[in-house]
Amino acid sequence: MSGNKDNSAPVTHRTRLERLLRDRELRKFNRNNFNPTEELSDGVKEAELFANDSVTKETETHGPLHEDTSLEEVNVCERPRRPKQRLLVVANSLPVSAIRKGQDSWKLEISVDGLVNPLLGVKEFEARWIGWAGVNVPDEIGQKALSTALAEKKCIPVFLDEHIVHQYYNGYCNNVLWPLFHYLGLPQEDRLPTTRSFQSQFDAYKKANQMFADVVNRHYEEGDVVWCHDYHLMFLPKCLKEYNSKMKVGWFLHTPFPSSEIHRMLPSRSELLRSVLAADLIGFHTYDYARHFVSACTRILGLEGTPEGVEDQGKLTRVAAFPIGIDSDRFIRALELPQVQDHIKELKDKFSGRKVMLGVDRLDMIKGIPRKILAFEEFLEENPEWRDKVVLLQIAVPSRTHVPEHQKLTSQVHKIVTRINGRFGTLTAVPIHHLDRTLDFHALCALYAVTDVALVTSLRDGMNLVSYEFVACQTSKKGVLILSEFAGAAQSLGAGAILVNPWNITEVASSISYALNMPADERENRHNHNFRHVTTHTSQEWAATFVSELNDTIVEAQLRTRQVLPLLPIHDAVERYLQSNNRLLILGFNATLTEPVDSLGRRSGQIREMEPRLHPGLKEPLKKLCDDQMTTIVVLSGSDRTILDENFGGYNMWLAAENGMSLRLTTGEWMTTMPENLNMDWVDSVKHVFEYFTERTPRAYYELRETSLVWNYKYADVEFGRLQARDMLQHLWTGPISNAAVDVVQGGRSVEVRAVGITKGAAIDRILRQIVHNQGMRTPIDYVLCVGHFLAKDEDIYTFFEPEHPSESPGIVRTKSVPKVPYGGSRAQYHRQKQRSLSTLEGNTAGSAGWRPIVSDRVSEHEGSSILDLKRENYFSCAVSRKQSIARYLLGTSDDVVALLKQMADSSSLT
Repeated sequence: MSGNKDNSAPVTHRTRLERLLRDRELRKFNRNNFNPTEELSDGVKEAELFANDSVTKETETHGPLHEDTSLEEVNVCERPRRPKQRLLVVANSLPVSAIRKGQDSWKLEISVDGLVNPLLGVKEFEARWIGWAGVNVPDEIGQKALSTALAEKKCIPVFLDEHIVHQYYNGYCNNVLWPLFHYLGLPQEDRLPTTRSFQSQFDAYKKANQMFADVVNRHYEEGDVVWCHDYHLMFLPKCLKEYNSKMKVGWFLHTPFPSSEIHRMLPSRSELLRSVLAADLIGFHTYDYARHFVSACTRILGLEGTPEGVEDQGKLTRVAAFPIGIDSDRFIRALELPQVQDHIKELKDKFSGRKVMLGVDRLDMIKGIPRKILAFEEFLEENPEWRDKVVLLQIAVPSRTHVPEHQKLTSQVHKIVTRINGRFGTLTAVPIHHLDRTLDFHALCALYAVTDVALVTSLRDGMNLVSYEFVACQTSKKGVLILSEFAGAAQSLGAGAILVNPWNITEVASSISYALNMPADERENRHNHNFRHVTTHTSQEWAATFVSELNDTIVEAQLRTRQVLPLLPIHDAVERYLQSNNRLLILGFNATLTEPVDSLGRRSGQIREMEPRLHPGLKEPLKKLCDDQMTTIVVLSGSDRTILDENFGGYNMWLAAENGMSLRLTTGEWMTTMPENLNMDWVDSVKHVFEYFTERTPRAYYELRETSLVWNYKYADVEFGRLQARDMLQHLWTGPISNAAVDVVQGGRSVEVRAVGITKGAAIDRILRQIVHNQGMRTPIDYVLCVGHFLAKDEDIYTFFEPEHPSESPGIVRTKSVPKVPYGGSRAQYHRQKQRSLSTLEGNTAGSAGWRPIVSDRVSEHEGSSILDLKRENYFSCAVSRKQSIARYLLGTSDDVVALLKQMADSSSLT
């Protein structure tokens, strides 16, 4: 826009909240401002794709499956419509079931699937379904014919053979993941042969997920959004990202996610978590499930949990709650249909004079049907006046009838119902009507409409939309909802429902009594509260919100990626190394020259990790580099002397321990470089605090060093350790160190208290000065490689060598002095100044006392200031495993450091 910039509208929304609010307003605009004729036409076309003779009446109640709406810019009427973004919905099962009629003929029917209705309501996107068709199609002719038939319904099949289905779906999904996620645990001793097949089932699970990924990759187009669903496809995000790291991938779980203590029982726990974390956005029905997932990643994988999600080496995977809803308008409209009204009249006549209680559940172990019926029996016992005035209608939809546990459950429910009906029934009426079958949509809506009290008493449920459907159909009756606190719906409808613990039969019985005797005004208030939620938080809004958040997450990831360091150009670094005359390599130790952390699922905190060890692949390259007369190596670490001696005593190099406070050439003795008159009076009081928190934090420990104390909790419980560290910091700042000249440095799992000004960057000038004096250098250092996994406080080492100008002329001597910085000054500003002189030893201090020289003879000013002749292209600062750093470049792990040093050593030996 032309004109005054201050008055012009921003072109893009800068914050995630602004972008999401904009998308939400546009969705509302599109719903309220559409062309009815155009919408109806497009909707009918889409409906025809999914309709067939056997389900015509069912699809009529859905309404238009896809309306021709799209996200427009603010001025919708004046801008041309943008093409719809494609949405690839990947689920275990397609929304249609296929029945083979001949060699190349198939009949398709809409499946009864909880995902179908919400996802068909995503109007802003062009949806494609990818999933298993539910049948085994071994021949190529049948596969081609089925693919063609499904393409008309915008579905893409994944063909799984019977063996894979048995091992992947019936085995790992239903026998391992589903019970565990519902807190039923893994198969016990009585099913030991099953537990022995865990690995083969998991292998089939991974293979099936890879087959899904292959199909997605074949049909993926740039810009598509891929939305993976449920525990069947936990491995899919990783497979997709391996195909294309830029693919937009979201994953949503429709069951509960258990606490970390339950999830850690899973043999493949770490592999599954890391596979899911490959997604850009992970969604759950409730905040509790999201919190459990983040906790599992923290406790099992040792990753950092944040309010936004899970962070792993700079990559953030967003984790959020997206409560699903229903198409409430579909149920409200259905109540006006003649066939539904006929059902309502029939039910009212049949149960005239009696209060109707309703339970609609899948016949499943987690639905709590036996306890619900026993609670109803206790209610009848305690309230004899209600025995001929109330009836319980229990609809138990058969599921997994071939599984022995479900057959046993069916028999148990029948016995309980028979006993109670025999006890309280009469010749003309029984208290419980139990049906082992499904009801069609119209009959179900009528049943909801005449119900006075709905009983949803799941022992564990991802969401349970029966409660939503009941509320949507209660516009006239305004019945009461009794809802299990272990159902996800309790997070959304808990304020208007009566929440119960389904394991407490007495509590459920008393809640039934309260519901039946509830005053009309309270009943109406409760219903109105829940009805507002059900009609505003619809399934369509749920799906649109998730996809909108996913798109926005990609935008944020791209912004973060621009801030991520580029990878070190190893070839360029090695070439510059070979062309230089005097090289200086400054290397960190921990997480730089040590072996990478074991990522195969083993717990941290093992004794073998207590003492860091040099990476075995570095022994030969380091020896070659140390023997090179033109190369000086300095290992600069926060570790103490003994650790560096044990690992590097056999090499010809410089060792700088405790952040450079102790220094030695491996052929000489240790020297101290500490400042004179350094005030360490605070040590005893901080030590007492560290001892106290060590005693109350199992597996934590502290180290007393020359100029610092370090409290480490990397072997302790992660979450407990962080709480203790937070408590410790509050105690330190308000007590022992409130007036002390100290810095508090927080590591990943450590707290360090050190004297002010003790950093690696502050020490490097003194270290270099001693190296120059010892080696009598006359050739300027013209190549510097600085590599390390340093704390943010110590990253001033990277800026120490940074040339003043991008193209500094060779031979220019930097001799500017560095002024003293008082305690109250900005230490970050001080260390980032561009003056780099080796002759300013006394000026490089944080207090009034100057640094004590570490040798009796001072290096001359000329010698110290001329030793650096460093051009910008010959300086390589590189952070290891830290994507956010002030270094120039990035190396992923210590294995990459090994590769770099090995290439340097090999190239140097050839020349």
